[in-house]
Amino acid sequence: MYLNKKRLAHIVFDSDDRASKLFDIVLLLLIFGSVTVAILDSVGSLHDKYGELFYVLELAFTFLFTIEYALRVWLTSKTFKYVTSFYGLVDLMAILPVYLSFFVANTQLLSVVRALRLLRIVRVLKLGRYLAEADFIGDALRASAAKIQMFLFSVLTIVLIMGTLMFVIEGPEHGFTSIPVSMYWAIVTLTTVGFGDITPSTPLGQFAASLIMLLGYAIIAVPTGIVTSEMASRKRKSHYEKLKTCTHCGFDALEPEDNYCRICGEKKI
Repeated sequence: MYLNKKRLAHIVFDSDDRASKLFDIVLLLLIFGSVTVAILDSVGSLHDKYGELFYVLELAFTFLFTIEYALRVWLTSKTFKYVTSFYGLVDLMAILPVYLSFFVANTQLLSVVRALRLLRIVRVLKLGRYLAEADFIGDALRASAAKIQMFLFSVLTIVLIMGTLMFVIEGPEHGFTSIPVSMYWAIVTLTTVGFGDITPSTPLGQFAASLIMLLGYAIIAVPTGIVTSEMASRKRKSHYEKLKTCTHCGFDALEPEDNYCRICGEKKI
């Protein structure tokens, strides 16, 4: 029993032999199928014609995913760690929408969250070499967090001030019925989306709206600049850490591919 359980755990959690790879491929195909069914079921004409078939397929997918989730919980030696991990939560969220649909209509469509499970394809297709690049971007985002938070605080302050100003200038008669509504308009305008559901009518209000639009173009690139600057800084730091020092003359900028010192010509050790 122990050996059988150990072998089954290897198939479910690993991907280094034929059986485990086959399990992962079948799982990925099931995920693709379930997401496709959820998307097609949202099309009115297809739902009217094949709604019952889609529902039966969704129940079948959910049944299989429930068995798989139960297997993972049973087979893992660290149950709590798995259940509370990113993949554990995604696996749980992949089956909950259909069960919720018994009580709340159309929540089964939320099962498209199963698409997140396709991240397992990184392990199946041996794309781990790309994880280092993902970690690099993640580190840059974390290092930029404080600057981005200050940026967002500044934007929210501008939204509050401009929303209040537009509420005073335009008033309820022009659609600015409250400060929260005016702040909503300021956010839409500042981000250059411009739904057009609320528009200023007075010359002063239109002038203020023009300033917000110009300000939106000015600040929209700020977060990108912050993260890009941090990424460039980390790349330079990583490059400098790889540089070697010549043991003969002390030159400290030898590239990893240099065989000889560019200053004294001494062979690099």
